[in-house]
Amino acid sequence: MKVIDHIKEAKETLFSFEILPPLKGKNVQSIFDGIDPLMEFKPKFINVTYHREEYIYKERGQGLLEKIAIRKRPGTVGICAAIMNKYQVDAVPHLICGGFSKEETENALIDLQFLGIDNVLALRGDSIKTESSFRPHENGHKYAVELINQITDMNKGTYLMDDIQLEPTDFCIGAAGYPEKHFEAMNLSTDLQYLKQKVEAGAEYIVTQMFFDNKKYFDFVEECKKAGINVPIIPGIKPLKSMNHISFLPKFFHIDFPDELSAELLKCKTNDDVQALGIEWAINQSKELKKAGVPCIHYYTMSKSDDVKLIANEIF
Repeated sequence: MKVIDHIKEAKETLFSFEILPPLKGKNVQSIFDGIDPLMEFKPKFINVTYHREEYIYKERGQGLLEKIAIRKRPGTVGICAAIMNKYQVDAVPHLICGGFSKEETENALIDLQFLGIDNVLALRGDSIKTESSFRPHENGHKYAVELINQITDMNKGTYLMDDIQLEPTDFCIGAAGYPEKHFEAMNLSTDLQYLKQKVEAGAEYIVTQMFFDNKKYFDFVEECKKAGINVPIIPGIKPLKSMNHISFLPKFFHIDFPDELSAELLKCKTNDDVQALGIEWAINQSKELKKAGVPCIHYYTMSKSDDVKLIANEIF
């Protein structure tokens, strides 16, 4: 079932969450261990992230280095199929531009169609560690809107093969939104223009990046409406878990902590202190969001369900 249909049929705020594929060489049971405790809250869909290739350099003698591509977290498509088979719940694979040609993207979408997976979240993706900025595949997409256009074309039966109309796919497409704007955008106004382009290209709903100030989400929704973006906007929530998060999350995701939260974080001395505060803060965020009637609350679990289970116990 499509995400957009779950939202349309819902009588109250839905619960969903996002997981990471296991590291290469790990088995799928680690994924199930993170999902099992959350199934009591009846998630309508589970997102599975995709991690692009990274590179390592191996010495080959005489001062020569060989650049070797590795994938630390393969398996997104297979994990989605396993989730749907085991739990009878919809899985939403992330599709990214980086590292993929258009032909590889088309083949991945065909595989998803064969598996009965009819939801995708279309993202540009991040640059790899060895790049100072994002570099698209030579024969791939530079922006998420281009990826969305390709999926929409396939939904119309238009594939990469010239002048041949084929069986249309039927994917529900999600896109990412940034309440505090994407860090590469000049300002929020231009970022909303890009977001509107994604919706006009075929995105049927938006999932936001994590935020810790609900006002920024509510303001973002209002600005989207003013810009003519009228699809459901799902808030993304991540509970703080460690001292490292205090500096890492603002730096890596380009987000701010509200004054009240930062004041409490300054009092924290241990990871346990941060974790307890993170759970409390996320509970309060979630209660306010649910009271406001948001379509769904989407939790970034990083495949660890303990904190989200405690939060969901208070909300759903």
